[in-house]
Amino acid sequence: MLNLIGRNQPLFLFDISNKEQELRKVVSNSRFLVLGGAGSIGQAVTKEIFKRNPQKLHVVDISENNLAELVRDVRSSFGYIDGDFQTFALDIGSVEYDVFIKADGQFDYVLNLSALKHVRSEKDPYTLMRMIDVNIFNTDKTLQQSIDAGVNKYFCVSTDKAANPVNMMGASKRIMEMFLMRRSLEIDISTARFANVAFSDGSLLHSFNQRIEKRQPIVAPNDIKGYFVTPQESGELCLMSCIFGENRDIFFPKLSENLHLISFADIAIKYLEQKGYEAVLCSNEDEARELARTLPEQGKWPCLFTGSDTTGEKDFEEFFTENEVLDMQLFNNLGVIKNEAIFDSGLLTEFETNIQNMRDKRAWDKQSIVDLFFKMIPDFGHKETGKYLDGKM
Repeated sequence: MLNLIGRNQPLFLFDISNKEQELRKVVSNSRFLVLGGAGSIGQAVTKEIFKRNPQKLHVVDISENNLAELVRDVRSSFGYIDGDFQTFALDIGSVEYDVFIKADGQFDYVLNLSALKHVRSEKDPYTLMRMIDVNIFNTDKTLQQSIDAGVNKYFCVSTDKAANPVNMMGASKRIMEMFLMRRSLEIDISTARFANVAFSDGSLLHSFNQRIEKRQPIVAPNDIKGYFVTPQESGELCLMSCIFGENRDIFFPKLSENLHLISFADIAIKYLEQKGYEAVLCSNEDEARELARTLPEQGKWPCLFTGSDTTGEKDFEEFFTENEVLDMQLFNNLGVIKNEAIFDSGLLTEFETNIQNMRDKRAWDKQSIVDLFFKMIPDFGHKETGKYLDGKM
């Protein structure tokens, strides 16, 4: 996988090796709850914890199928541990989850990986409201539950898209970070912003596998470049932040010769070469669909690489803003954003009240939510184009 994303060695190898003894000591003496643990990042974090023999590791996710695969993967890769390992197919926002926490809430570390992560989720006001609920309010709810239960540390994953956000997903995570600052007065919190997780569930790169399997064209933007980490690296980054992050720290991958921007189109070409196919560029969707019927037998694959014109796309990625204070000396390949507990309590309360009013009325529109986001983030770079990813192949 590394060669597909333009490098030849693991990103955090030095930092993990340097801290391995301490990691094992902490993990083996601790109890962990992983929320959203059956997604790509959640599974990666769960495996990083599991292989260091925790006393207790409970994993919650709404997807029972993905949880079943997680257990199969863990058993096949690592076997068993002395501690208590269980999975629970629960919705974090549900009453059932609340009862579970009341009965089973004794943990040292809570890691929240649950999120609606797609830019395309802002296309309609209903999915957008669920994104707010999952990314912001479920996070705040589980934080309060962790405080009530005496949890030592709460980790929550953010995103590089929260730095100078241009889409509603990134902005929701930026607002989530504001809520984290408020709770950080009551519990230690750390988080992480990181790049695209290569071939994670639902990602464009993951869809390449489906396109090959279904004999369909490969489609990718040719004007957007991103930073990519492997699933294992995403798990390592989250665990490092969780264990070693101080209160309000945000960890991120340092940019170096090992982590550089690469376009989705370039990855698509490398991916096809690895599969034994030559990429053939097409001019439109109809041509690409038609050629998918005949080219594969010739060792070729139709590709459609286009410019991006959909709402919420950002043509570059960044992990921090010019106003944030950085510690670049603590780790070899990990940077740390150092935050003070700065937040506008009145603004957070107003946001909560406005969203709750919309939900109570059982009626809202997208513009009302967008306006509310602009009030929370005055320099929000959102631009509505009227076009969305679901309108493209």
